[in-house]
Amino acid sequence: MTASALTRPGERDRLTVKFTQIDWRLLVLLCAIAGMGAAMLYSVAQGSWEPWAAKHLIRFGVCLAAMLALSMVNLKWWFHLAYPAYFGSLVLLAAIEVPGLGYTAMGATRWLDLGVTRIQPSELMKIALVLALARWYHGATAQEARFHWKLIYPALMIGAPFALVAHQPDLGSALLLGMTGAAIMFAAGLSWKIIVVAGGTVLAGVWPFIQFVMHDYQRDRVLTFLNPEADPSGEGYQIMQSKIAMGSGGLLGKGYGLGSQSQLEFLPERHTDFIFAAVSEEFGFVGSFGMLLCYLGVILISLRIASLSHSHFGRLATAGVTATFALYVLINGAMVMGLAPVVGVPMPLMSNGGTVMLTVMIGFGLVMATRVHRYVELPKGNGLF
Repeated sequence: MTASALTRPGERDRLTVKFTQIDWRLLVLLCAIAGMGAAMLYSVAQGSWEPWAAKHLIRFGVCLAAMLALSMVNLKWWFHLAYPAYFGSLVLLAAIEVPGLGYTAMGATRWLDLGVTRIQPSELMKIALVLALARWYHGATAQEARFHWKLIYPALMIGAPFALVAHQPDLGSALLLGMTGAAIMFAAGLSWKIIVVAGGTVLAGVWPFIQFVMHDYQRDRVLTFLNPEADPSGEGYQIMQSKIAMGSGGLLGKGYGLGSQSQLEFLPERHTDFIFAAVSEEFGFVGSFGMLLCYLGVILISLRIASLSHSHFGRLATAGVTATFALYVLINGAMVMGLAPVVGVPMPLMSNGGTVMLTVMIGFGLVMATRVHRYVELPKGNGLF
């Protein structure tokens, strides 16, 4: 019997009791991954805390405190804020298109310029979409979740931000939103008939999408992925150098701080998108496999937490956050190994960058809140209030 089951209902709301309900295994694994990220950022900066490693640790410390604070928030508040968070994030995504508000960098308008700071609404949407879909399915019947005309609502909830983010253009974030939404629909009990038809439609639309919808640089990345050797010093340079770094690491790697591709700066974006290649070069197959085992541990523990929730909202919200995290790891790993086009998806908690780290840790704040408040019962109905 759990500690929470042994306490009286009034005592379950005390912070000291809630604190004991945190899953410390998950917390330790998150800290371990972030620590490995800091160590690698120190290494690829040629043994210097600047400009990446120190900031990475500071950001993680702040985000960790935020995650612990969010884990104390009752699940009913996450439930009530789901739709407002979704529509607010959607408004921010649309506001990027307003002249003077959208900030353009590296050929894409992905940020909203608020004067004192810039925010990336697509990152907020990754959490807001999970919350909104979990709330809608919480109030839906089994038949509505499986095969019903009302499924147009979650489809539109996924399609609207997907279209806005893809237009920025930010294909990596758009794919994450679409695939996370699809994972939640599947977890909610979507009929296999719809899955097969939707899968066939997506496959049939891949080539027209590449030819007529993608921007030129995105199309070049796809073609480069198919044949990187065709332009080894141009478009294929990133993938070629990544493969060289990973292959040269062998079984045990070259040693910490001794990776030639990363230390001599042949490996591009070694502190962000291609940090996994730097890990493989310095620690080999054993080190990179160990790192992936830590990610797998986080995913399995999070799915276990989802299964313990008494509310359908808690189960689906936690499953959605876990799916987003897993997709980050899967897409980045495939991209670095040359198994997928380069779409700018970082390795979570390891790559340098505060926005993605904040999004991931807010997500795990929700996961922890589901663990702490797993006995909370939520009202049925998927209306706004």
